[in-house]
Amino acid sequence: MRWLQLPEGVSTISPTIDQMFYIILVVTGVAFILTEAVLIWFAFRYRGRPGVRAHYTHGNGRLEVIWTVVPAVMLVFLAFASRTAWNKIKGSIPPTDQTVVVTASQFNWEIRYGGADGEFDTADDIITSNDMRLPVNSKTRIRLRSKDVLHSFFLPYHRLKQDAVPGVTIDVWLEPNKTGTYEIACAELCGFGHYSMRGQLTVMEPGEYRQWIEEQEAALQAATAGETPAATGESGAATPPPA
Repeated sequence: MRWLQLPEGVSTISPTIDQMFYIILVVTGVAFILTEAVLIWFAFRYRGRPGVRAHYTHGNGRLEVIWTVVPAVMLVFLAFASRTAWNKIKGSIPPTDQTVVVTASQFNWEIRYGGADGEFDTADDIITSNDMRLPVNSKTRIRLRSKDVLHSFFLPYHRLKQDAVPGVTIDVWLEPNKTGTYEIACAELCGFGHYSMRGQLTVMEPGEYRQWIEEQEAALQAATAGETPAATGESGAATPPPA
């Protein structure tokens, strides 16, 4: 049943998220089918019929206990299962290889990399617009911010989703395990241009990623020196959104 399959997971947390999704889908799906089946049976069994008088019944105490306890047990099970996954993904951030700052605004993702000094919000920061680059098989800390309204940083193929809140920096982490180009979406209705707030994440081999960083640093140095940068991904000013 391909229509039940999620998009390909391309990060180390994808299997955990997918497993939790399917467990919840099966449990709630079975409960839904049983409930609707009973509802349809009751509607048919106690339908209005000529010559048959309706009668009042107080109910069945044993059945009331069963249909209260069973859903409660199911919810407790799902809560404990979800908590295990939550602690693995959100409970703490493992040691990472690099840090990237993502700032959401209406309607754009600003991606900021620390320059040669390793610090952020300094003159040598590498800044792009809607264009994130990360090395494959490497853990990255993402510091998520918002300039204005609520946004939601969503990488569907990597199973990463986190709200960006004005005035708050929220740290998440990611370890992509497959190269390629993937969508960055905003999953929060953030205004009139919400539909256009799309970026791309390019997962590269470590050598290619390092070369890209060096090209951006060289372009920034050239711009600082008053020269014309040769690199297309010009640093210090946001690069155009991807097509």
